[in-house]
Amino acid sequence: MTDMYEQIQESSDFLRERASVSPRFGLILGTGLGNLAQQISDAESIPFAEVPHFMASTATSHAGNLVFGRLGGLEVVAMQGRVHYYEGYSMQDVTFPVRVMKALGADSLIASNAAGGMNPLFRSGDVVAITDHINLMGDNPLIGPNDERLGERFPDMSEPYDRAYLELVESVALEMRVPLRKGVFVAVAGPNLETAAEYRFLRIIGADVVGMSLVPETIVALHSGMRVLGLTVVTDECFPDRLQPANVAQIIRTANAAEPVLSKLVVEFLRRAESA
Repeated sequence: MTDMYEQIQESSDFLRERASVSPRFGLILGTGLGNLAQQISDAESIPFAEVPHFMASTATSHAGNLVFGRLGGLEVVAMQGRVHYYEGYSMQDVTFPVRVMKALGADSLIASNAAGGMNPLFRSGDVVAITDHINLMGDNPLIGPNDERLGERFPDMSEPYDRAYLELVESVALEMRVPLRKGVFVAVAGPNLETAAEYRFLRIIGADVVGMSLVPETIVALHSGMRVLGLTVVTDECFPDRLQPANVAQIIRTANAAEPVLSKLVVEFLRRAESA
């Protein structure tokens, strides 16, 4: 952590020279959801590989670009894809872009991803607003010396997903007649999917959806003083008693099919976010 502050400044200085907007919101567009970036107006796209101290994404369907512009009337910066812990990166590497978003001026984060649905009421293609999370990744991006310039040593987690934002996105979904579930997200390290016994265990401890991302970024966003809205798309049904082999291609197709619904929610949410 001793060098991280300087690295954040180097990355943010580089991006300020390349982009003409000062983002109010940061967006993380996960598996199959990167097309939302195409709706950003006056877009300026910068590959991760060109940004100092950013890691390259190796995950399927993750383009690996930062896109600056306007969405829903607000200036935003969107990660078109992300890097994951299972790719071999450290937790600090995975969450570094969130630190940079904060340094660029973003005080809120919308984090999205794809996940397996364990709640028996959920079906593939459902969009879920995350109300809380469980971290079972075996690591934490805040481990190590704490730099007070980045956040306090022991950040509170009583409200990881902003309640006002949850109320707003629910209201938007209701008005748009878009089905929106609510649930608890559990993060695991991956990259293998879970066994039937593991799904059963995760459901018993209170999780509705399971994935391999999002929680580290949320932790760092909160550490940085950002407000967070978490949205996930259920891409496969993970019911232990009738578990089917995972099909990654089908998972990506399901996420792609749900993307227009998620895009409508996010754009309209941003239009009203100033009042939340």
